[in-house]
Amino acid sequence: MPRQSITFTSPNDDWLKAQVDSQEYSNKSDVVNDLIRKARSQQAQIEAIRTALIEGEKSGISDRTPDDIMKAVIEQKCRNGVL
Repeated sequence: MPRQSITFTSPNDDWLKAQVDSQEYSNKSDVVNDLIRKARSQQAQIEAIRTALIEGEKSGISDRTPDDIMKAVIEQKCRNGVL
């Protein structure tokens, strides 16, 4: 695994130490790696939403009513086993 040297502000270092002291993480590297994993996941979710919005804009204006759309969503959720 690549090794890096980074500097933290005092408040951030104190927070990292508190995370390790709480025994939720074994060391500061674990905390930082977890934060990076969460940020990467969040970035992927944002990109998926952005892509869906762009596709929606490109598809044009729908002639369906809000009730039609709601019914279609409920039917799809039922088919997918969500409802």
